Amino acid sequence: MTIIGMLHHRLDPRTVLKSYAFAAVAQAEGAQFFYFTPKSVDFDKRSIRGKVYENGDWHEKMLPFPDVIYNAGSPEKLSVSKDIIEKLKKEIPFTTHSIGNKWNVMKRLKEAKEFESYLIPTEVVENVSLLHNFMAYYKKVVFKPIDGRKGKGIYFISKVGRTNFEVKKDRETTIYSQPQLDELIRGQLSTGTFIVQPYIQSVTKSGQVYDFRLHVQKNGEGKWVITTIYPRIAPNGSIIPNINNGGFTNYLDPFLEQEFKEEAYDIRRMLEHFSLSLARHLDEIQKEQFGEVIDEIGIDVGLDEQRKIWMYEVNWRPGCPPAFYLELDVVINTIRYAMYLAKNQKQIKREIRQQKKYKDSAEEKALVEDASVEEALAKEKTLAKEKTLTKEKTLAKEKTIVEEKTLAKEKAIPIIAITGSAGKTTSKAFLASILSQKWNIFESKDYWNTTEHTKKHKEEINASHEAVVLEYGMAYPGIITNHCSIIQPNISIITNIGLAHVGNFDGDIKGVAKAKSELIHGMDQNGLLILNKDDDNSKYLETQQFKGKVLTVGVHRTADYKAYDIQYKDIGMTFKIKLHGQETLMYIPILGEHHVYNALNAVAVADYLGFSPEVIKAGLNFKKPPRRLTIYNCRDDITLIDDTVHSHPQGVRAAIDVLTNIAKKRKVAIIGQMRELGDLREEEYRKVGEYIYEQDIDLFITYGFRTEEMGAAAKAKGMDPSKIYHFLNKDELHALLEKVIKPHDTILVKGASKTNMFDTVKFLDQKYQE
Repeated sequence: MTIIGMLHHRLDPRTVLKSYAFAAVAQAEGAQFFYFTPKSVDFDKRSIRGKVYENGDWHEKMLPFPDVIYNAGSPEKLSVSKDIIEKLKKEIPFTTHSIGNKWNVMKRLKEAKEFESYLIPTEVVENVSLLHNFMAYYKKVVFKPIDGRKGKGIYFISKVGRTNFEVKKDRETTIYSQPQLDELIRGQLSTGTFIVQPYIQSVTKSGQVYDFRLHVQKNGEGKWVITTIYPRIAPNGSIIPNINNGGFTNYLDPFLEQEFKEEAYDIRRMLEHFSLSLARHLDEIQKEQFGEVIDEIGIDVGLDEQRKIWMYEVNWRPGCPPAFYLELDVVINTIRYAMYLAKNQKQIKREIRQQKKYKDSAEEKALVEDASVEEALAKEKTLAKEKTLTKEKTLAKEKTIVEEKTLAKEKAIPIIAITGSAGKTTSKAFLASILSQKWNIFESKDYWNTTEHTKKHKEEINASHEAVVLEYGMAYPGIITNHCSIIQPNISIITNIGLAHVGNFDGDIKGVAKAKSELIHGMDQNGLLILNKDDDNSKYLETQQFKGKVLTVGVHRTADYKAYDIQYKDIGMTFKIKLHGQETLMYIPILGEHHVYNALNAVAVADYLGFSPEVIKAGLNFKKPPRRLTIYNCRDDITLIDDTVHSHPQGVRAAIDVLTNIAKKRKVAIIGQMRELGDLREEEYRKVGEYIYEQDIDLFITYGFRTEEMGAAAKAKGMDPSKIYHFLNKDELHALLEKVIKPHDTILVKGASKTNMFDTVKFLDQKYQE
């Protein structure tokens, strides 16, 4: 039987309410449990005068040293017994190791790089001047104690007018002059250490501030699991959602569905994956730096308007969730992990040694790399010379851009319309994200791209908008002409000419190009047109009479905006591009080379409008459209790729490329119907089947009417028939997946919305959820 001792600073367990839950759960799990304080330890006799809960009360007994100690007391109050605790740690494994205060945690994450992009910029406030310098850049800031707890002592400060400041604390708002604010700050700094951060706010549709608490623990197998994720919502008039300040909670799924609708599922999985990934990462850092393992953290995060996660803070011993059944879940995981810890000390110590060895190896590699510092410096000098030579050209070009932008402003705001067979929505999302960094823009909603939608958009656009970004869809001739008659663009993007809707044009790609050319004819004839230089079918576009400026984007051919050195990252892509003669590294949080083209469309327009490379780079970290190559990381190292919004041959091949590029072991492709291909269906299905074979897909499953033609083509090309399946019934498809999916598989689910392939995504995600 495992003996668990709860170490606390209080003498009486009756004053520690959670001690009752721990005693009850330990008994149910078959462990012996007792409560003790440091001064009750006798090292000579290897015994402890502890308290055991029996027959409804706590009874004092002499007990042997426990197999594991649950560290439950206040670190500050236990520090007076530091020598005793350190001596215990040498003999007995502890749970609940400290990961330091919030500042130290953020420093560790910043140094380790992997989660640096989720950190809110933070500075220790050494004096009043530093705070004002910070505010000059970020405008709205949060000023709070470095070791704050329960939302106490937090000030939200923003500048009002030229000389005054608005300061919010709890539910009170006060206007301060600068001398008054300086006096307040100095007074707070005299009480302890404070930090300052930009104020990143998540707000519900009803205007209430909220955040998410992500509570994760290790379970009885020593694995990280999600105990709970729940939103914390501030009361009306308050901007602090902490429960201790009057905030309240809600269940996660209803809250997400209410606030985010069709994005709810993706956001929940994003939060789940983030919480587990961060826990594992912090655990690795703890092993490397301190030779310890951690077993429980609470992470507070917010989402900005682009749905990007920002970390507010990480707590190493979070409070129990405000629901009794969840409090029991916390205790169950803690007891089971304590039992695991007691029985697996050798394995855990081995893992710590391996992690330290890995770190030492990495440091050794870094030393070798440092040997080439002189070479790097020489390269920097060469680059500096090149920068000097191009500086005058750059300044001249920037001056021209500013003049062009001023003229455009005097004539009309940028009205940007995007069409094409693929990439419209993603190009629109990229461009809107960049322009919104500086301007108040109007962006068409989600996939709203019919002429009826354009009519609604015309009613919603007003004088406050500094730019308009729209998506023009079409399935037949004349539709884009109708779009342009409702809202005429002065900047247009045609992403590509593909086979989407080609069945409505007698299978003739030239007919699709002619219909897309309606955007060129219908736009301002002196405006800007963006075309894809790599797309062979774009040569059929009718540009001959267009009098405006034409810019091109590309990857493989020379273009005005060409991306190169494209690389896949964990959840996105990086590429390089030259802007104003300088090489810039860009990152997009979505997978696939085809999305680099979508990003280039946005870069071209934003650069033309005078946006700096830094602003463009920040804007490319955009709010990704839902169900567009969304990645779910599942149990057993299974990766699931959801691409279930649209489906056409070009998009299917692009999704297969992503599968091929990110797969660790087996590649599984589940492909649904492609609609409106007309007489080209048979030929295009054959090409997809052959592409499946050429990309060495391990398991090929088709779903829907006549999709077996893809499997037949793969088989004819040489694919093993035992690796090919076809279904018309989703339940039968899901039954097969339960049998054939293995650990480390990477699975692509691709299909048009009307085929409801997202049902298969949800089935797999829930079946193999971490």
